[in-house]
Parts: sequence; C-alpha cells; structure tokens
Amino acid sequence: MESQDLQIQELEKTIRILRKQLERSEKERSQLEADMATKEFLLKKVIAQLQESQQNLEQRSHDLEIALDSLNAMQLQLIQSEKMSALGQTVAGIAHEINNPISFIYGNLSYLTEHSHNLLKLINLYHDYFPEPPAEICLERQAIDIEFIEEDLPKIVKSMQVGSQRIRDIVLALRNFARLDEVGYKSVDIHAGIESTLMVLQSKLANIQVIKQYGELPLITCVAGDLNQVFMNILLNAIDAIAQKSSAQTTQELAGIISIQTELRSNQQVAISIADNGVGIPTKLIDKIFDAFFTTKEVGKGTGLGLAICLRHATRTRGKS
Repeated sequence: MESQDLQIQELEKTIRILRKQLERSEKERSQLEADMATKEFLLKKVIAQLQESQQNLEQRSHDLEIALDSLNAMQLQLIQSEKMSALGQTVAGIAHEINNPISFIYGNLSYLTEHSHNLLKLINLYHDYFPEPPAEICLERQAIDIEFIEEDLPKIVKSMQVGSQRIRDIVLALRNFARLDEVGYKSVDIHAGIESTLMVLQSKLANIQVIKQYGELPLITCVAGDLNQVFMNILLNAIDAIAQKSSAQTTQELAGIISIQTELRSNQQVAISIADNGVGIPTKLIDKIFDAFFTTKEVGKGTGLGLAICLRHATRTRGKS
C-alpha cells in the first residue's frame, strides 16, 4: 500500500509539473501569437507605406516625364524660333541690301531702253540723211562696229531687264519663305510657300526634275514660316537621298525626280505629298520621322525632316479645339 501511495504521490507531482510546464507553454504560445500579430500588423503597415511610396514615386515619375516632354517641346520651340529669327534677320539684311540697288537698276532700265532706242533712231536718221559722212566718222563707225551695236544693244538691255526681274523674284521668294512680316497663325497660300522654297533651293535642284501637281486649295491658317521650314527640310533630304542613290549607281547617273502633290480632301483637310526616287527611308526608322532633330547623317550635317514642327503645331491645335 505504501508503495502505491508513493507512486500516486509521484504521479501527482509529475502531473503538477507537467501542468505548470503546459501553463508556461500556453503563456509562451499566447505571447508568441501576440508577437506574431504585432509583427504582422507592423509588416502590413510597412507594406502599405511602401506601396504608397511606390505610387508616389510613380506619380512623381509621370509628372517628371510630362515636365521633361514640356521642356523638350519648349526647347524645340525656342531653337526653332531662334533659327527662324536668325534666318529672318539674315534674309532681311540680304533683301534690304539687294532690293534697294536692284530696284534702282530695274526702275531705270525702262528709261535706258527708251533712251537707247531714241539714240539709235537718231543715228539711223543721220545715216539716212548723210549717207556719205566725212572719212573720220566712217573710220569711227567701222572702229566701234556701229551695225553690231545697233543689233546688240537692245539685246543687252533686254537681258538686264530679265536678270534684274530674276533678282527681284529671288528677293521676294526669300521674304515669302521667311515670312518676315507675318507672326503667328495666318491664312496663307500653301503653293506660294512651296514655290518660294523651291526658289531658294533652285541651285541644288539644277539636275533634278520637279513634278508639281497642285490641287485647288483655299487659304490655309498656319504658321507659314514654320511650314516653309518643314518644306525646306523635306526637300533637302530628298535631294540628299537622290544624291546618295546616284553615287551608288555604277552604270549611269540617276535621273533625279521629286514630285509634289497637293489636294483638298473630303474632310476639309489639305494633303501635301512629297516623293523622290532616292534611297528611301528604312522601315525601322519610319517611327522616328517625327522625332525632333533625329537624323541619320553625321553630327553637324543633319537637322531631321522637321516634321516635329508639324506634330507640335498639330498637338497645340488639338489642345485649343
């Protein structure tokens, strides 16, 4: 009996010990659960803060991209404005320096024509009434070849008239190209802008056939100077493309052709098509033609097609509508 009682006491003691251990384990488990809940709460809070920070960073990145695009557009506009301003000042100086003396020459050519005609008429009258002048006059007539002068002088005056008119046309083309007297959006004749650009580039188009197919267009509201700059860039690139293809020809020189077509479409939009038979634009570069200053030429030799100017004005116009 005593041994059984001892065993029971030992067992009870063991049970008490196990209960205490169980209670401690329960407390530790509860503490661990509380700690885990706290850590989970803190982790969720940190994750939420990180997500909020990421959203803020994304928003700031988006704002910075918009600001950068605006800055690039402003930079492009400033560069283009400075370029056109410099071109305008240069053209103004050239027009002023050329126009004044050529106007003086052109204005006096009509009087020169009349006076030379009268003098030749008077000489002929002297010849008719005095068919046998003194020997000294006969020698002088032979020395200066009066018959040749009578035939050549009208031709000289005529060529001077044609040349001075040509210079006046070039000066007018330069003024029309730069549009010195027009700022901002104006209603202009697109064909006049194309013709003035072709006039400016005439020396580069000497060996190139320009085929023009103009449609009936109304006056178009645009920034004429900027649009003429686009025409200039596209035509220069077309000339270069023809030259590149011609230099690659081994058999014979390429007959350069540039075609310009305009038409008024049914949606009251004007379509201007400029094509050439040069090397063409690689397919992989088509998406870059509206990028500002993108060029495949060496540094300092290319300015791009200038289509970024059109894209900028189109975006601005859409923003106003």
